[in-house]
Amino acid sequence: MELKSVCRMLLFPVQILYCIVRASLMLLLPSRRKDLTKEVVLITGGGRGIGRHLAKEFAKHGARKVILWGRTEKCLKETAEEITLSGTECHYFLCDVANREEVYKQAKVVREKVGDVTILVNNAAVVHGKSLMDSDDDALLKSQHINTMGQFWTTKAFLPRMLELQHGHVVCINSILSQSPIPGAIDYCTSKASSLAFMESLTLGLLDCPGVSCTTVLPFHTNTEMFQGMRVRFPQLFPPLKPEVVAQRTVDAVRTDKAFLYLPWTMHALVILKSFVPQVALEEIHKFSGTYTCMNTFKGRT
Repeated sequence: MELKSVCRMLLFPVQILYCIVRASLMLLLPSRRKDLTKEVVLITGGGRGIGRHLAKEFAKHGARKVILWGRTEKCLKETAEEITLSGTECHYFLCDVANREEVYKQAKVVREKVGDVTILVNNAAVVHGKSLMDSDDDALLKSQHINTMGQFWTTKAFLPRMLELQHGHVVCINSILSQSPIPGAIDYCTSKASSLAFMESLTLGLLDCPGVSCTTVLPFHTNTEMFQGMRVRFPQLFPPLKPEVVAQRTVDAVRTDKAFLYLPWTMHALVILKSFVPQVALEEIHKFSGTYTCMNTFKGRT
């Protein structure tokens, strides 16, 4: 073995330790936040829920332009009007991210009418809240197409220009269910797990691309109409997140170039526990917390 390779092997544990210590210190020190005044932000599923609050939060922090994509014109129009009244230029376009041709077509329209997108927020998602055997095949496909494949199409549409400009940010609003699935939402959990793998691979792939970053947000149950009726056994211990809080923390993560954001921070413990606790213990945790039955009262978006 070459001397150079041996030296690298010996230095590797030191480098890892340095990275851990540096990251720990960074948590204690105030982070430098980047300016958003020159950014053009596109948010999928931007008409309501977390998407709507994200639009308001980016506008609040001075984004130059905000673009909303979605499938319901009424919601998009209302949100766009609210953002415009706040003083930020806002545009909306009807676009189903599950439709590849539609995504590419609308991306071209956005570039021609509004300009280059520098921050892409993949937020659009659906959930049906049924077991595998009770799920309609078309509904299962719809979940995968919107929650997972839609990210492929939107990222392929806007990332190349970010790489040319050496300036951009790709954001994914994921879910803690991508790492800790629950019964009764098999379509959602599966699609979000695929989405997480997509973002992890993309984040690593962009390490050598100056000026372009990624942020993946993994929130716990958020109080939006999408998960209307979902119940946990101990809401005092595990209260649902407010969508405006998720939006605030997401924008802050973008401004500090944070790669992965768990909301609340206690979700880190859940992921760590899952890595070494035996399956039988995990099942008891699910029974204790009531996740086996939390979708029993699920209504979803009305």
